[in-house]
Amino acid sequence: MLTFAHSPVSSSALVMGGTVVFPGTRVPTQTLPDYLNEGFSVEEFLEFFPSVQRKNAAEFLRLIKD
Repeated sequence: MLTFAHSPVSSSALVMGGTVVFPGTRVPTQTLPDYLNEGFSVEEFLEFFPSVQRKNAAEFLRLIKD
């Protein structure tokens, strides 16, 4: 069950003007599908953006797939 306390995304007007980001980062969630569409793997994305937690990336991908 997804709750706001355990959400793989975050949004605040104080962080990047409310852009949806991965929690605790300034990495927009849209960056992940953009990288995947360009041929990068999830592993490469996580190497490029080490502040993104693997579990949040995986959960976000599961959510946008559904």
